[in-house]
Formats: sequence, structure tokens, C-alpha cells
Amino acid sequence: MGVSIERATTAGDEIRLFVKRGDETVSAGAVAADALLVAAGRAPNVEDLDCHAAGIDVDAHGVRVNDRLQTTNRRVFASGDVCSRYKFTHAADAMSRIVIQNALFFGRRKASALVIPWVTYTDPELAQVGITDAGVASSDGRYASITVSLADVDRAVVDDETDGFVRVHHERGRIRGCTIVAPHAGETIAEVAYAMRHGGGLADLSATIHPYPTVAEALRKAGDAYRRQALTPTTSHWLTRYFAWTRSS
Repeated sequence: MGVSIERATTAGDEIRLFVKRGDETVSAGAVAADALLVAAGRAPNVEDLDCHAAGIDVDAHGVRVNDRLQTTNRRVFASGDVCSRYKFTHAADAMSRIVIQNALFFGRRKASALVIPWVTYTDPELAQVGITDAGVASSDGRYASITVSLADVDRAVVDDETDGFVRVHHERGRIRGCTIVAPHAGETIAEVAYAMRHGGGLADLSATIHPYPTVAEALRKAGDAYRRQALTPTTSHWLTRYFAWTRSS
């Protein structure tokens, strides 16, 4: 956080990282570990394919494709990490299904129509699909968010795992994205991806019966919160009076 790693040294099982903060290189301290994981990202392995000879354009990001995953040689298609900014196995699988349909069955499916979730397998897990907080903040009020804390979800309370939340980003109730920080968030995000794929909204999450108790119930709570927000002042006024009357009866 706020530093760059200059080098790493080892002595037995001990790893010592040296980091640079400003113009000064200092030791970050010794970290005992069996291994050092270097997450350097991935680069497309296309140098030996001689793509230009086949009329296929490549650049630093990989093979260039259009929305139907055709390369610049329209008889050749590409899918997966070699042509996608989503470097995920499930994204490669979804793109390959598009290629099979478009190349072999004269389909016209578009990669831009895919709703691709991703998960970072920390503890708790971080799952995301669609727009993020940054997208909401820069939308000039077009998008809004509803957040449900895991502290308000009975399953999380029972399991003593209340560090996290479910945040649904929407456009007048239509789901445009979701961020989940929770145990097994990768399992829960699939429901949101399905809803987005089929044009679902927060009202649909509210109307869906979720088994109790589950962490996924936080999605229903988000839907309920939206429906309460959507009440007109007049409707809210009369409902308040009605329930006040029933309590006094």
C-alpha cells in the first residue's frame, strides 16, 4: 500500500521484501513463508503463431476481434485470454460457446451481451458483476446503490461471519451491477448475474423466495429496501395510517 517492491531475498524459509517509499528504499521486515507468490498478470502467447501471415492483427493485448469474436481474417475466430480483457476460465468458456455458434451455425451472438462475474478468493470472498462503486459515482445520478450489511443477515450472524456486505447497483430498479463481500460470495453472485442476463430488477429479487437462513437472503433484503424506497409519499402515508389503525384495534 503506497510502496513499490524493489527486491526479495530468501534465507531458508524466510523471505525478506525490500520496498521503496518515495526516494528511500527500506526493509519491510522479514516474512517467514514457504513460497512467494508473484502475481504478474498474463500476456497473450501469440509470437510464434505468425498471425500476420494469415491476415490476423495482434497487439500488446492479444488478438484483435470484433463483437462476434471474428479476427481481422473473418474466417478465423478467437476466444479466451488471448483476446479478452476478462482473464477468467468461465469467461473463456462463455466466449468459446459464442465462437462455436457463430462459426459453425451462422449465429450472430455478441460478446458484449455477456454478463461476466468474477471472484477474488480472499477471506471473505469478493465477488463482482457489472458496474462498480466508481461507475455509480461517475454516473451523475443515473445509477444508485443499496447496501445490506451482513450484520443484518441472520445466517451471517449465526455463523459469526458478519464482516461484509451485499451492495446492488441499479438504474431505477434495474440491476446494473453488484458487489458482494461475504463467505462464499462467488456462489451468491451467480443469482445476480442470472437476473442481469434476463433483464431482472430489484423487485424480482424481492419477489424471489430464498431459503432461510442463507447469506443469499441479503439479495431479497436489498430488493425489499428498494420497494420501500419506491413507495410514493401518498402510499407511504396511507400505509402508515393503516398499520397504526390495526395496532390500535
